[in-house]
Amino acid sequence: MATPRADDWSWFPALALGVSFLKCILINAYHSTDFEVHRNWLAITHSLPVSKWYHENTSEWTLDYPPLFAWFEYSLSHVAQHFDKEMLVVQNLIYTSPATILFQRLSVIVTDIVFIYAVKECCRSVREEKGSKDLLGHPFFILAALLLWNFGLLIVDHIHFQYNGFLFGILLLSVARHLQGRHLEGALLFTVLLNLKHIYLYIAPAYGIFLLRSYCFTKDNTDGSVRWSSFSPVRLVALGSIVISVGALSFGPFIAMGQLPQVLSRLFPFKRGLCHAYWAPNVWALYNMVDKALSVLGVRLKLLDVAKLPKASMTGGLVQEFQHSILPSVSPSITLICTLLSIMPAVLSIWCRPRGARGFLRCLVVCALGSFMFGWHVHEKAILMAILPFSILAVESREDAGIFLMLTTTGHYSLFPLLFTAAELPIKVLLMLLFTLYSFTSLKKLFRLTIGFLVTSLTKALLPRLLSLAGRAALGGVLVVPNFFHLRMMEATVFLGPSML
Repeated sequence: MATPRADDWSWFPALALGVSFLKCILINAYHSTDFEVHRNWLAITHSLPVSKWYHENTSEWTLDYPPLFAWFEYSLSHVAQHFDKEMLVVQNLIYTSPATILFQRLSVIVTDIVFIYAVKECCRSVREEKGSKDLLGHPFFILAALLLWNFGLLIVDHIHFQYNGFLFGILLLSVARHLQGRHLEGALLFTVLLNLKHIYLYIAPAYGIFLLRSYCFTKDNTDGSVRWSSFSPVRLVALGSIVISVGALSFGPFIAMGQLPQVLSRLFPFKRGLCHAYWAPNVWALYNMVDKALSVLGVRLKLLDVAKLPKASMTGGLVQEFQHSILPSVSPSITLICTLLSIMPAVLSIWCRPRGARGFLRCLVVCALGSFMFGWHVHEKAILMAILPFSILAVESREDAGIFLMLTTTGHYSLFPLLFTAAELPIKVLLMLLFTLYSFTSLKKLFRLTIGFLVTSLTKALLPRLLSLAGRAALGGVLVVPNFFHLRMMEATVFLGPSML
């Protein structure tokens, strides 16, 4: 049988169906408390009037996503009632009938159609080098495999349980539209995304500055600076109309009912701790580690009274605040300032020296990484917001490919604590090994990377794990030490930042 040509897309459905089949196999795997979170939201939106959605608190897992996602759950609930009506009863807490599990798993798989379509659009937007290449070594095939079979997205959505594929599909489709020069469509998609899940505010600065600089200003001076006379009020009004209309559709009913403060209090619960229940490998995890080490040392040297040290957990996933023992406690405003400072060079770069949609994409990745490293109550899963869009740049640039290999290996490994049951151990290890091996071998073939380059990248990613284990053993288990992958995350952020300039 003839090998498919690079310009023949008949291979894409097979690749998508293959990963969909794998998702079906994982239907009965372990699921986290997020499974109950979304079941509860199905029950709330189906059983209660809209006016009570953001007030209902029978379960500790209250509705804390923007209104468009609530309507998404409402739509799903009308299908869910044909599987098991009991899952839609608010009082049925921790309800996990076989029919409920089947429906919720299938709902994630089916809504991944948005992600699959977005991946294809991203592949169509990849820059192609001149000259013939076989299908397996072509940039858009490698990109399709890196996105569709992304290890992190597979375990977070189809084992742990969430709807990130659907949401990342909208993000990637928005990015693809900007790469294709269809900026209003890209802006509309991102506005819809923000009203589905507000965590994407992390990358809003990249969108805002890019659209203002490269869409509302239509011409540059010869030195690349902005030509102020080229400003188009019509384009600004068009963008503003998109933002206002989508926002009105999403929040309008709650504003009319006088519930906007209540909705916002659910969306931004700053009384949750600095770090999530599972520490994201960022600056604040290292900060917590240093504070904990100093407090343990102070107690052992009898410089501190253990009875006077704060008792609250540093990693409460629910509403919970804590004070550091030795170091100054960190407030949400401090994390905001640090985040803004970390992304400022990238944002200024696309304003002062715009480099088209790819400059915007690079800025988006830097904003995602900056927010991940310095944000408040960051979920470990947020690293996917950098990894998935960065995949596009990784198949177009040798330098970006090297950073991508380091970032994906460390970022995906940091997701391991999400799956802590023994049954899922071989699954997560095997899936990560397969994805990592494919990433290294495919990008090596694409860019003719040397063995030394690959060994260096792999060593940077894996050696810290050994240091982490050694450090934990040396401390005798007194202290839970975040592994040194934090440093590798920071290194990737630092490497990517200067490439903006």
